[in-house]
Amino acid sequence: QVQLVESGGGLVQAGGSLRLSCAASGRTFSSLNMGWFRQAPGKEREFVAVISWSVGSTYYADSVKGRFTISRDNAKNTVYLQMNSLKPEDTAVYYCAARGGLNWRTFYNDDYWGQGTQVTVSS
Repeated sequence: QVQLVESGGGLVQAGGSLRLSCAASGRTFSSLNMGWFRQAPGKEREFVAVISWSVGSTYYADSVKGRFTISRDNAKNTVYLQMNSLKPEDTAVYYCAARGGLNWRTFYNDDYWGQGTQVTVSS
């Protein structure tokens, strides 16, 4: 079992920045692929960014590329999402997810998920 706890959400003006954190426990963090997803009201959950466990490879959704950066600190069992140049359309609940294995870019409902943290960007 893996427990994930997100933090760092809040209200920010357009153009501002936030850094989300996701603390993991229950399994060797360094063996987990970590992802960030988001869900806006009335919309499907969508992929944001992912970082692999092995060499720290990263992959981003086109909508956030160049603005968001995913990183991990294996010593702190934490993954981060630095969000810059925020836009109102980035408003959503942001979820952290974890999965082991070699398939590091695809996450499934039965992987490990956190409870989410709200990010609201005002115009």
